[in-house]
Amino acid sequence: MLFGYSLGDLGSIMAMQGFAGLILFSVFLLMALGLAIIFGQMGVINMAHGEFMILGAYVTYLNSQAFTAWMPSMFAASFAVGIVFAFFAAGLAGMFVEWALIRHLYKRPLDTLLATWGLSLIMQQIFRSIFGAREVGVELPGWMMGSVSASASIDIPINGIIVMVLTLMITIAVYLLIFRSNWGKQVRAVVQNRGMASAVGIDTGRVDRYTFGIGCGIAGVAGSAFTMIGSTSPTAGQLYIVDTFLVVVFGGAGSLGGTIASAFTISQARSTLEFFLSGSMAQVVVLLAVVGILMLRPQGLFVLKVRR
Repeated sequence: MLFGYSLGDLGSIMAMQGFAGLILFSVFLLMALGLAIIFGQMGVINMAHGEFMILGAYVTYLNSQAFTAWMPSMFAASFAVGIVFAFFAAGLAGMFVEWALIRHLYKRPLDTLLATWGLSLIMQQIFRSIFGAREVGVELPGWMMGSVSASASIDIPINGIIVMVLTLMITIAVYLLIFRSNWGKQVRAVVQNRGMASAVGIDTGRVDRYTFGIGCGIAGVAGSAFTMIGSTSPTAGQLYIVDTFLVVVFGGAGSLGGTIASAFTISQARSTLEFFLSGSMAQVVVLLAVVGILMLRPQGLFVLKVRR
């Protein structure tokens, strides 16, 4: 017996909490991938990243409402369409923000932090004015509902499986984009030596704009995934922004492998501890553990080698 549970009960609890941790890992990773691109590649502290996630969630909600009202016979495809719209809506909004605001604040991290924090408050108020302060939920197609029985005591929700598959697809796409495409070579060249990249003809301003837009677009996809496991409110993004920054810094800024490992470690620790402790206490314990590790290894789990 341990904590009043038999070994069999503990095995079932760990399995269920482990799967819940995988769903949390998926949301963390989708958020962190976008933030890792912006913070890791550009050095921009985007405090409005959570609001771009919620923008994607609201776009998914509006898309669901439109299918329900005008194309009910095609509702089964509504969520896939919503993901595409969420990516482009958040991505285009991110590109506009980079052009209108961020490009004037490069190499001024404190000003960027304050400006994007103000932007997050503005976006929250816009969401509140349009959609109201109450939470809204997205109606999912029938094929995304229900669960799969892994054993007599373990049921796996189908929407959780879909979130994980979506996360895997986005992670592979980001890897191919950064490490296997010409545009990714330009991004890495700008990161390593901006002056030299500009000297050989790379439009660094264009690279920055598209990088920021793609990072925000991935946050929009995270918002679509979020609608499958929770309801959306104007301030919901702020619940994830601290954890997302924690994932990126703990994994090592600019490291895709570090971001994945960090998101998995933090989400699994949070999910397991939440069963035995309260949610807030679990978050405190994980935060203290991460801070302790960062004191010993401030560069994070993985460090990106950059030529200076």
